Amino acid sequence: MKSIKFEVGLLDQYHLHIPKEHFQPFADSGQSRVKVKAFHNGKTVELYAAVKTDKASGDYVIMFSKRYQKELNVFQNDYFELQLFEDTSKYGVEMPEELEAVLMSDYQAYKIFESFTSGKQRSIIYTIIRIKNPQSRIDKSIIMCNNLKRGITNPMELFKD
Repeated sequence: MKSIKFEVGLLDQYHLHIPKEHFQPFADSGQSRVKVKAFHNGKTVELYAAVKTDKASGDYVIMFSKRYQKELNVFQNDYFELQLFEDTSKYGVEMPEELEAVLMSDYQAYKIFESFTSGKQRSIIYTIIRIKNPQSRIDKSIIMCNNLKRGITNPMELFKD
């Protein structure tokens, strides 16, 4: 499932308004997370997002961080195109291959990881994604797996050696 491309602008510093007609098919099928592609001046940014309902208006909104705004080179008064896709990923975000390889090599840590809520799994994945160096991603993934097996699940302690 996917929407057509449609024009959006920033609602505020971090949010985009998603018109009902573009998200309603996703909502009707019970989906609250989508894969998003944003297009502006020949640049494309892909992200995964939770779609929330604005209680005041009943409209749909998603977070669009400063990082993505900078990558797309958009500012508060700019308009750009967006397209929504069904989120078919297992965790609601793409799993870094380094983390996946480490988890696949450590069944005990993998089982603990799988027992977490999907939000906690995404939080761990995002922590690894932010690390730029592939070897550092592997190292942090190994530390995380060792800490899981020690019973450490506090996010503040999970990646400490």
